[in-house]
Amino acid sequence: MSDMVRYSKVTAKNQREIVLLKGRPCVWGRCAFCDYTLDNGEDEAAMVEFNRNVLRQITGEFGVLEVINSGSVFELPTQTLAELREIVQDKGIKKLFFEVYWCYRERLSEIEDYFQIPIIFKNGVETFDDDFRNRVLKKGTIFSGPEEVAKYFKSICLMVGIQGQSKEMIDRDMEYLQKYFEYGCVNMYVNNTTKIKEDPQLAAWFREKYAYLEADPKIEVLWNNTDFGVGEVLS
Repeated sequence: MSDMVRYSKVTAKNQREIVLLKGRPCVWGRCAFCDYTLDNGEDEAAMVEFNRNVLRQITGEFGVLEVINSGSVFELPTQTLAELREIVQDKGIKKLFFEVYWCYRERLSEIEDYFQIPIIFKNGVETFDDDFRNRVLKKGTIFSGPEEVAKYFKSICLMVGIQGQSKEMIDRDMEYLQKYFEYGCVNMYVNNTTKIKEDPQLAAWFREKYAYLEADPKIEVLWNNTDFGVGEVLS
């Protein structure tokens, strides 16, 4: 997956630069819908050099940077984090976005203390339906509801258009997203190498009912997996 686009700019809502880096294997790595484990690595020296070449493209144009990898920020090499911090300082970055798996929720302050600028942590909830999230998607995350998630994360990622989802389930997810979170990203599921499959009819229903989200400044809807222009969108 090294030939994927690794740097891009989001120029619509929440303007920012975005980079896709390589990290160690995801701490969970068992989500039934995810094949991004193919982008992980064990050779730290190679990952550091690879990431360095991606980071060189950051200009600081918007003062905001999103950093994603196949997992969580905690799985990026220490040297990469150090080089990223230097770039944040040199390029005048004022805000960062990072993705974090649920099990790291009590360690977010470590990253905040390290970078010393505001950080928006994104969590891949996928759905608040506990049975579908854990039995079908194998997400491995258990929480009491959106209030608990919102205690740790200002932004969440949701997925829609998956076989087995219901309209009621998605309606509830959209309600919670808009009520409890400052930011959100809704990913329209696209078939990949896993056994989880898309539901085109459900996706079409969502497009029609939730078209108004295009005007919501805090919610980004990714209608396909290249809307951010960088690799594929991670959840």
